[in-house]
Amino acid sequence: MSLSLTLDPQDPTPPYEQLRRQLVDLITAGQLRPGDRLPPLRQLAGDLGVAVGTVARSYRELEQEGLLISRRGGGTRVADAEGAPGADRGKLLADMTADFAARARGLGFTDAEIVAAVEHQLRH
Repeated sequence: MSLSLTLDPQDPTPPYEQLRRQLVDLITAGQLRPGDRLPPLRQLAGDLGVAVGTVARSYRELEQEGLLISRRGGGTRVADAEGAPGADRGKLLADMTADFAARARGLGFTDAEIVAAVEHQLRH
């Protein structure tokens, strides 16, 4: 499994929180399923160019939320939480769409322009 995780150094959000949010979104969208193994701390930290503690904090917070399980020698895996992956998939998409629409409207785009832009992206 290849995860597409990135951190934006220009984003004022701390790196551990950026990573945590991306993992929550991947789990919610069903891209990460119960039992899927996440990269080891050192590997992911190296891939992202951050300290191991940054990744460890993200994993630890997701464990506390019940989304991940870590075991010595067994790595870190997506938890088999009741109704977790996919349960809020529609809500995730609705929230992403609402954020996009609000941002576009705030920049003065009309609803027709927003719909046309989305339709164009979906075709290409």
